Amino acid sequence: MSHRLEVAMRNTEMAKLGGLVGEWTTTLSDAWFLEPPGTTVPGTGTIEWLGESLLVVRLAFGGERHPHSEMSVVLGRSDANDRFVALYQDDRGVCREYVTTFDGGRWTMVREDPDMHQRFVADVEADRILGRWEASEDAGRTWRKDYDLTFVRAGG
Repeated sequence: MSHRLEVAMRNTEMAKLGGLVGEWTTTLSDAWFLEPPGTTVPGTGTIEWLGESLLVVRLAFGGERHPHSEMSVVLGRSDANDRFVALYQDDRGVCREYVTTFDGGRWTMVREDPDMHQRFVADVEADRILGRWEASEDAGRTWRKDYDLTFVRAGG
């Protein structure tokens, strides 16, 4: 009887996102929907591998005078279509699909759905991600900022 050792191999293109893996402290700020202006909401995040070809982003916000909220994103790749994809869900029961790009220094997630266009644009550094969420109700002709989202590597 022969035993074959299976060696897991990380998806080559997904491996480029490996620098995102870790524990993060997050801050949601400059949101049009938070009162008073200047309000920040603290949070935590983890980014970890799910198998060899997916990353899972889990974020939780809230505390003190802010309601608790959670969101998750699964980052993957369609090798056949040569593109990254993301599935987003949150504790409101919302589920959305985003086309994703990552070039090492810039991470984007974009959706162009009938109800709204939305995008996340972030500059990625070794221990910090400076991002913002934007929305458009006119099919991308004009954009408004929803909020800034900053990640700082825990212990970094």
